[in-house]
Amino acid sequence: MSLHDIRVCIVEDDHVIRDGFGLLIDSTHGYKIINTYSNCEDAIKNLDSDKPDVVMMDIELPGGMNGIAGIAKIKKLKPKINIIVITVYENDELVFQALCAGASGYLTKNIPPAKLLDAIKEVQTGGAPMSTNIARMVVQSFQKNTNSPLSPRETEVLELLSKGKSYHKIADELFVDKETIRTHIKNIYLKLEVHSKADAIEKALKERLI
Repeated sequence: MSLHDIRVCIVEDDHVIRDGFGLLIDSTHGYKIINTYSNCEDAIKNLDSDKPDVVMMDIELPGGMNGIAGIAKIKKLKPKINIIVITVYENDELVFQALCAGASGYLTKNIPPAKLLDAIKEVQTGGAPMSTNIARMVVQSFQKNTNSPLSPRETEVLELLSKGKSYHKIADELFVDKETIRTHIKNIYLKLEVHSKADAIEKALKERLI
């Protein structure tokens, strides 16, 4: 192993996938498999001796700790380790949980071998490698829904409401009277078919209206 090899650990419970990825990475110049594990607990226990640069992490794992909890724990103990999720799931909720926990990349298991190696290199140079579908999902989540039933002014009111501002404060910020804000909020409730501020905010966030 040369000084500049990227040190990789794999956490994956399917031994066929684990061995396949391990063989691919280990037989490529510039990469070195330090260890492979079938669960997070063992990987975390050996972080000090393994000293990985990159951890490839499955999400669904047997035993106590799933991949998302594992990512959070590893990042807390060793913030400099880069973690790439490698999974069969393209579920947006899981993607965001993984990224929020500290994953730097998110790949699906059907990724071509060359792309997997590129992703490891990319994450080491500060990139955030993602499978095409995942990247699209992330981008879409940051784009507001263009089919919103709310007018631009109603959207503005709801955004301010979601930041915890009172009717009075919102009226001041938008240079209108409090009664106008009440009317906007009544219309927001009608259009979103909700009956409370909390429900309106929850629905707007879920449907990317704000």
